[in-house]
Amino acid sequence: MKKETIIYWVTTGLFSAMMLFSGFLYFTNPDMKAAFAHTGFPDFFRVELGVAKLLGAAALLIPMVPAVVKNFSYAGFAIVLVSAAFAHFSIGDPISEVIPPLVALAILAVSYTYSGKLATA
Repeated sequence: MKKETIIYWVTTGLFSAMMLFSGFLYFTNPDMKAAFAHTGFPDFFRVELGVAKLLGAAALLIPMVPAVVKNFSYAGFAIVLVSAAFAHFSIGDPISEVIPPLVALAILAVSYTYSGKLATA
């Protein structure tokens, strides 16, 4: 395999695993419900975001998904991660709550960058 393909699949797999895990936790972990209440978001947003994360991660992992759908998934995840960092920052959470979404955003950016390189190869 080429280096670009390996980097793409490692970052995409890692990011998708994080999103699948967090999406699953949104439905099963009572602490997540409390965390959404802490940030001031309504409970239905937790459910919507959980579904979106599961579908978006699947879209990134399944090779047959059209590029336009993958691009919408990348954009949606970028918006969610920036919004999460901003939400934690704006309510005064410690920096340890602000950094993880930004790290995930960096992994997403690498995945997106290398997805474009695979498409042109």
